[in-house]
Amino acid sequence: MVNGYEPIKYFAELWGLNPRTVRMMCANGKISGAVKFGRDWMIPSDAQRPQDNRISSGAYIDWRKEK
Repeated sequence: MVNGYEPIKYFAELWGLNPRTVRMMCANGKISGAVKFGRDWMIPSDAQRPQDNRISSGAYIDWRKEK
């Protein structure tokens, strides 16, 4: 494709994420250097995976019951 850039599908497979998730990361500016060519996002080949800030510990479960 474009020298030095890879499509979303490549990084989705590399990082083990859904392509939709990677697309949203690009749209929200979480992947530095991501550029939109027409309707497709292209990510620099040397891009690092952004930190995942989702809560996965389960600490939020039943938070309303704790009083």
